[in-house]
Amino acid sequence: MSSTLILVPARFGSSRFPGKPLAKILGTPMIGHVYKNVSACKKLTKTIIATCDEEIIEYIESIGGEAVHTSNKHERASDRCNEALQIIENKDRIKYDIVVMVQGDEPMTKPEMISQAINPMLKDSSINVVNLIGDIENKEEFNDRNTIKVVCDLNGNAMFFSREPIPTLINTSNIPMKKQVCIIPFRRDFLIKYSSLKPTPLEVIESVDMMRVLEHGYKVKMVPTSFLTSPVDTIDDLKKVERLMS
Repeated sequence: MSSTLILVPARFGSSRFPGKPLAKILGTPMIGHVYKNVSACKKLTKTIIATCDEEIIEYIESIGGEAVHTSNKHERASDRCNEALQIIENKDRIKYDIVVMVQGDEPMTKPEMISQAINPMLKDSSINVVNLIGDIENKEEFNDRNTIKVVCDLNGNAMFFSREPIPTLINTSNIPMKKQVCIIPFRRDFLIKYSSLKPTPLEVIESVDMMRVLEHGYKVKMVPTSFLTSPVDTIDDLKKVERLMS
């Protein structure tokens, strides 16, 4: 049986919403919701918060969770997770098979979504990285730069991720608009390889980790999910998520 580590990258200094990991939703800090939800997945071995902020570490430890202190230099969540992986494996003297990155601003994550994302890897050893993909509900979300849009090939592999609206809406009434849902399993060795690859132009322009994978010629398998999720990027998002979760 594969050993699975869940890593939740989180940082206090968000430019759009400073301090958001500890912003409260229904009385509980957002990162607490994420930790509780992902820890309930029966397919995982361990859940760790990866952060450069002592405030987050103190909170996670106060609820009985585990966190590791990472550098504050990382531009990409995937690179932060790679550093956390090295720390944990050296500390616990263990080597994981699959590392699942769940963003710390996804408080509506369900344990079943993690299982959905992992299952293709368990069935196909050639898959190195998976993303969940969900429906975009309306044009407002389609035009929102905080929503990462994705288009796929006929085999369900990502072709491009963008914060801009893709594909064009002209003559595409039969093509559904899709978004990245940030539950991302890596094979352990591929996460390490990812961090050894040079950052790429489109990765930087789009500010999307997965573009580094695509630009270096690797595939990203996209797996549909019907679960409703809504990431928190702004205070308005926080209010929206609180309404949905209540």
